Amino acid sequence: MAAWLLVGIGASIGALGRYQFTNFYKKFHPQTGYQATLLINLSGAFLLGILGAATITAQWYAFLGVGVCGGWTTFSTLNSEFGGQIVTRKFRQFVRYFLLTYGLGLLLCALGWWLGHRFF
Repeated sequence: MAAWLLVGIGASIGALGRYQFTNFYKKFHPQTGYQATLLINLSGAFLLGILGAATITAQWYAFLGVGVCGGWTTFSTLNSEFGGQIVTRKFRQFVRYFLLTYGLGLLLCALGWWLGHRFF
């Protein structure tokens, strides 16, 4: 199967999952909906670390890594939420969100990479 088709199918699955998870999360935490994006991006970083280290074929990586993880995570929503926090002067929330997203995201990706090499 062509790589572009695998990526497209995977991205559709990831984006639909992100949409459903975000709606579910915001139903119970409407004031802190940005935390859904944080959880999505952190879990995506961890999974991508595992996939990057796992011995899978290029086709499976295209589907799962580029497609599903790419569709699951979101850079545009993240930046929109960053902007909203700055405009509404929620500077502490912005700093925490930024540091958790990038700091913890990199650590989780590294942990996933380590686990991927250890178990796959």
